[in-house]
Amino acid sequence: MQAEKTAEGQKKNKYQKIRARICEIIEVGYDEDFVGRAYDVLNFSVIVINLVVSVLMTFDVPMAAYGELLLLIERVTVGFFAIDCLLRIWTAGVLYQNSSELVAVLRYIFSFNGLVDILSCLPYYLPVFFPTGMAAFRIFRVMRIFRIFRLNAYFDSLNVIGAVLKSKAKLLASSVFIILMLMLAASLGMYSLEHAAQPEAFNNALSGLWWAAATLMTVGYGDIYPVTAAGKLLGILITMLGVGLVAIPTGIISAGFVEQYELLKSMSEEAAETEVHFIKVPLTEKDYWVGLQIAQLKLPRGIIIAAVHRDGEVLVPRGNVTLEQGDQLVLGVEGTKDGMRLKLKEVELKERHEWNGERIRDLDISRQTFIVIVRRDGRTLIPRGDLRLQAGDAVVLYTKKHVPDAKEIRI
Repeated sequence: MQAEKTAEGQKKNKYQKIRARICEIIEVGYDEDFVGRAYDVLNFSVIVINLVVSVLMTFDVPMAAYGELLLLIERVTVGFFAIDCLLRIWTAGVLYQNSSELVAVLRYIFSFNGLVDILSCLPYYLPVFFPTGMAAFRIFRVMRIFRIFRLNAYFDSLNVIGAVLKSKAKLLASSVFIILMLMLAASLGMYSLEHAAQPEAFNNALSGLWWAAATLMTVGYGDIYPVTAAGKLLGILITMLGVGLVAIPTGIISAGFVEQYELLKSMSEEAAETEVHFIKVPLTEKDYWVGLQIAQLKLPRGIIIAAVHRDGEVLVPRGNVTLEQGDQLVLGVEGTKDGMRLKLKEVELKERHEWNGERIRDLDISRQTFIVIVRRDGRTLIPRGDLRLQAGDAVVLYTKKHVPDAKEIRI
């Protein structure tokens, strides 16, 4: 019975590892992961090819000459989108580990990327099940164009645009609201002044919205325009207001780009000036970090997990990565900036040294003295209490007391 439970647990663990690996591949990978980067290139290429084919299929000459080939390419690329979407639904539980399987799938489906993934392939297959709605489903195929937003993940410059719009969303919404109110006021005013002169053009209070939009946006289409003196005067006033008000969103976005550039510049300068030291820490079965996600670790400020080495591979330390026994963690710690110097002392143990053969917990040392590391045969040992010192060990310690035959180390 126990053997069956163990085998079942191993099978489940293997299944979870496979699903986690698939999630790493289909998400935007890092340079060291060849398979992940290859999938990124494939996904990018398929999106571009599908968009090009969708455009070419609207022309008569390419369809007449290469219609069957274009239809085949569309079928293959949409099939790739469908497989990619199914894989993302299957691995949603890995992406949203803090949620149940059902909630994780729903979170993905109703996210922006999830809706784009589903609408880019589902309308293509719906006519197979509902032939009578083919014309209506063909209209939804235009949603495939939104898959181009998937390209944002592969270009940092496109991500900057998204960051700017997100950071300035409230200001942009306020400016758009002001413009809409001005358009409505202009439409009402023009209706009052022009309805008697040209009732067919301004037949209700909202009929002037198109004229207001064309005037405020300086399109100047000219299909609707005022003919009375009062209407022309109002048109001049609206045009002058539009020059200033419509430029507000442009100024907000421009200021956001400048702020984002300055932020990136300051981050790069600070990163260049900050000294960071890295150490590698292996996880054993006794470490309480095993089984926890990186997001659940309560690391002190100034310490980061730079990378996770597992089975010869380098994992990006995302928050949803679960640490396992045998992982090698690369920790980064910021160097001191205040010029502080730490004085350490190194003692090499001889055969007759009083510490030789003693456990660290049994040493008779001052409370103001502690052992930092122990070097033995070219290895660095962590000074746990049960570590027994040996002749030839180099013991590095911090103390304010005088230690015979100790060499001083400045850090």
